[in-house]
Amino acid sequence: MAKVEMKLPEDFLLKISRLGDKTDEILPRVLEAGGKVVLDKVRANLQAVVGRDTKEESRSTGELVSALGVSPAKIDREGNYNVKVGFAEPRSDGKSNAMIANVLEYGKSGQPPKPFLKPAKSASRTPCIEAMKRALEQEVEKL
Repeated sequence: MAKVEMKLPEDFLLKISRLGDKTDEILPRVLEAGGKVVLDKVRANLQAVVGRDTKEESRSTGELVSALGVSPAKIDREGNYNVKVGFAEPRSDGKSNAMIANVLEYGKSGQPPKPFLKPAKSASRTPCIEAMKRALEQEVEKL
């Protein structure tokens, strides 16, 4: 599955540093607000490509779309907070959602690619940052 990494603007990071001991409570909520924006865009793109331009009638069950979600914010080995937009595993038929998403994104022999992740990353970058800024400002006002 593809990995997406977005760097935060400096002014955003400076606001975060002012939060002091409340940072560990507030950052997960801010990141999850941004993750929701990306999730919505990925879901819309995925629904648009599933079953489109097929030679035969689509056999889509909707399971891939329903398995899409955003993880809670967690700290990685390097001490950075992360949220992930991805697919829950396994499917009811035993196949991997990540494998099916990969085939959709990049195609395979006899099946052209139908990218939905890369366009979602590009289209949601600015709205994601704006959503995180709004969420941070709301959290700072609560202090």
